[in-house]
Amino acid sequence: MDNISRAKLEALNNPKVMEYVEEAIKLCRPAKVTVITDSEEDNNYIRELALKNKEETPLNLEGHTVHFDSPLDQARDKANTKYLLSKEVDWGLNINYILKDEGLPEIRSFLDGIMEGKEMLISFFCLGPTNSPFSLPAMQITDSAYVTHSEKILYRSGYEEFKRLEGSDDFFYFLHSAGRLVNNVTADIDKRRIYIDLEENRVYTVNNQYAGNSVGLKKLAFRLAIQKAQREGWLAEHMFLMGVKGKPGRTTYFTGAFPSACGKTSTAMLPGQSIVGDDIAYLRKIDGQIRAVNVEKGIFGIIQDVNPADDPLIYEALTTPREVIFSNVLVNEGTPYWLGMGQEPPAKGINFSGEWYKGKKDEKGNEIPFASKNARYTIAISELDNADPNLNEPQGVPVKAIVYGGRDSYTTVPVAESLTWEHGVFLGATVESETTAATIGKEGVRTHDPMANKDFISVPLATYLENHIKFASGLKEVPTIFATNYFLKNHEGKYLNGKLDKLIWILWAEGRVNGDYEALETPIGRIPKYADLKALFKEHLDYDYTEKEYNEQFSIRIAKYLEKMDRMTKAFSHIKLPEAFAAEMEAQIKRLEEAKATYGDIATPDKFQK
Repeated sequence: MDNISRAKLEALNNPKVMEYVEEAIKLCRPAKVTVITDSEEDNNYIRELALKNKEETPLNLEGHTVHFDSPLDQARDKANTKYLLSKEVDWGLNINYILKDEGLPEIRSFLDGIMEGKEMLISFFCLGPTNSPFSLPAMQITDSAYVTHSEKILYRSGYEEFKRLEGSDDFFYFLHSAGRLVNNVTADIDKRRIYIDLEENRVYTVNNQYAGNSVGLKKLAFRLAIQKAQREGWLAEHMFLMGVKGKPGRTTYFTGAFPSACGKTSTAMLPGQSIVGDDIAYLRKIDGQIRAVNVEKGIFGIIQDVNPADDPLIYEALTTPREVIFSNVLVNEGTPYWLGMGQEPPAKGINFSGEWYKGKKDEKGNEIPFASKNARYTIAISELDNADPNLNEPQGVPVKAIVYGGRDSYTTVPVAESLTWEHGVFLGATVESETTAATIGKEGVRTHDPMANKDFISVPLATYLENHIKFASGLKEVPTIFATNYFLKNHEGKYLNGKLDKLIWILWAEGRVNGDYEALETPIGRIPKYADLKALFKEHLDYDYTEKEYNEQFSIRIAKYLEKMDRMTKAFSHIKLPEAFAAEMEAQIKRLEEAKATYGDIATPDKFQK
């Protein structure tokens, strides 16, 4: 480490930072150590290093680069992503963990000397806006300039934030190495490990380059933040954050949690609305209201199916000069191509398999696609035309509505408002997502995914639910919770809605929050009136929405809801539920049983007219 880097570290006046750095240097034995601050000079150093190291390659448009992972390193590695725990736990969730006595010696042996001949990069970030009640400082040590470059786009720089810590050890720490590289990709995939130490707020991740695993500040830090939030009385959630434009001049902020492939990003990017974030939100109670921030300042998004018709804003940003990192796409003569982009790809180029040509096969004889299904783009939200002006507001934005959505073919109506906050928590905790026939050869296999957060909850499930219920206490203004479902089908298996109909459900919810519309109260929540939806469809989609469509979409499929309640009773049977949550479950079942006795298996909306 040269004197410049040493001075940068010493200026933080933080013994814990120095301890971690000394430990990492002794363990990993790098050839060089460089400390990165918030300065543009340091940012440029990282950009240039990623190109010099050939972790990234420049493309035709200014600011565009491409990175390739190993073909075996392009998705999250659930099998090797584990919590490091001192003793066995039962959280009421199927979690993957390893005891420290076994896990720490193993991962330290993989890290031993792993950076010999390489440059160690020490960077400082802030999860959430800087100098804010939401700020969570994070320190990253890695040997990958690509990882550091990705984080510089995705997260706010936090070197100055560490100075504000005044020596405190209350920060997250991440140690990463891409490991031994062959042709610039991680070679020892069999020794890939991602270990999360909840007790010490630190993460070890080794022998990977895929940003979902190697960028610790994303889903790995999220697990640390969930535990911290539960302990301190706030929420860290798998939620988008957006501004919904209602009446002229009115913006209402929504958060929303959806399992994968259920419409989360497409909701956050709805036309005419503004985006604060598409993935992770922190929620705190400030002055009697819930306020929220986007943990990130960028998007690490799946690029498949981003095309000019369905995603005009993102497509425009990805095809014009600005800072973007593409990963695992096809590159032909300096231009990137991806699956579902709306144009035919060239018959040859460079992709994650090296030189690619149409018909190329892997060692097992399978044809290699021209781009990975998990190909990604990394871009700053500020580069998007629909970026919300309050993206970096230190106090966050006031949340008036929370939306939970799943993929449900035959039960849940397109949008319903919860009867109470507690009922809303129940709706979020009973989210299900279905597989499709194309994926597994059998349709309708459901995964229960509480708050779309099952993979990341790092506390007992009962505690997590209890804290959600308690979160409304003491508020002057309690947000309204909605359940949505964009995937409802008729009895012939045909989808009942178009892709853009979700705009209408969100706009109706925005109107409800602000007192514009009345609603019909049903056993599963409050649903829209036909006349209001008809007017919204005409105004925003220029579509003549019929009463027949309304009745098909908003009939309460009572028998199907009762089947779902059977599944939920079973799903929660192994934990001691919070009293208020158990009461909600009981009340929901009772309302449905009474409705079935009165109306039979299905009730049309007119049955609930007063």
